[in-house]
Amino acid sequence: MPTVTLLEKVYGSFSPENFEPVYSSLCKGLKVKLKVVGETNRGWVQIEVSGEDEIAALHFLDREMGLAPVSLDNLKKFSVTRGRVVFSGKSKNELYVDIGVFSPETYDSVLPLPRLQAQLADGKKLPLQRLVEPFCLYDNLPLKVKIVQNVDAQKKRIEAELSEAQLSQITSWIRSSFDRLIVLGAFFSDVERAVKLSRHLRDVIKIESLGMLEHVVLCKLGTDAVGLIPKLGRFLPDAVFVPFSPRKIRQLIERPFL
Repeated sequence: MPTVTLLEKVYGSFSPENFEPVYSSLCKGLKVKLKVVGETNRGWVQIEVSGEDEIAALHFLDREMGLAPVSLDNLKKFSVTRGRVVFSGKSKNELYVDIGVFSPETYDSVLPLPRLQAQLADGKKLPLQRLVEPFCLYDNLPLKVKIVQNVDAQKKRIEAELSEAQLSQITSWIRSSFDRLIVLGAFFSDVERAVKLSRHLRDVIKIESLGMLEHVVLCKLGTDAVGLIPKLGRFLPDAVFVPFSPRKIRQLIERPFL
C-alpha cells in the first residue's frame, strides 16, 4: 500500500481532501482505492494507493499529473519534470520552480535570467519582471522544466530551463493571437460556472486545465482577457487572474512568431 506524492498542489482555501473525489473518478474502472492522506510542507498532495490494479493506477496518475521525484536521487541531467513557480517576486536574476524534491530537504529548480531571455525573448536583455508579467510566470503556475546540469546536493541548486514541450505550448499560444486568461486557485467546475453566470459564454472558446486548480480561459478573437477579470472575479473571489496577451508579447520581443 504505497504512499505517493502527486505533482498537484493544494493552496488557498482548499484542503487535500477536496481532491479525493477527483482522483477516485480518474481511476474509475480500475480495482483500486485512493485515499488522500495529507500534503507536504509545500502543499504537494500525498495519496495512498491500494488494490489489485495498484500498479496500473500509479502509472496512470504519473502520466496524467506526475509523481513527485521526492529525492534528488530520482533526478538526473536532462530529466523533464513538472512543477509550480514559487517566489516569483523574490529574485531579479532567477526564476524558481518547485518540482517536488523535499527529502531530506527541499530543493527548487532554478531558471537563470540569461536562459529565460534566450528561450522567451530571443536573447533580448529584459529584466526578469518584464518576462514574468507577459508570460504569466507567477506563483503556482504549472511549468515543465528540463534539468540542464548534473544534480549535486552540494551545489544546493538544480539548474534548469523550460522544456521543449513547455516552449512549444507558449509559442503556440502566441501564434494563435487569442488572448487567454489564466485562473489560479479554482476548480474547473467553478471556472466554468463563473463564465456562465457572468454571461460571457459568447466571449469564450473553451476552458483548458493546466492542473487541478489552474486553468486557461481561451478568449474569442477580439475579446480582451483583462476585461474578463472583474466579470469572473465576482464569482471567484479567492482566485488569481493573470492575462496572457500575444499582442503585448510580440510588442515586447519585437519579432514575429510564425
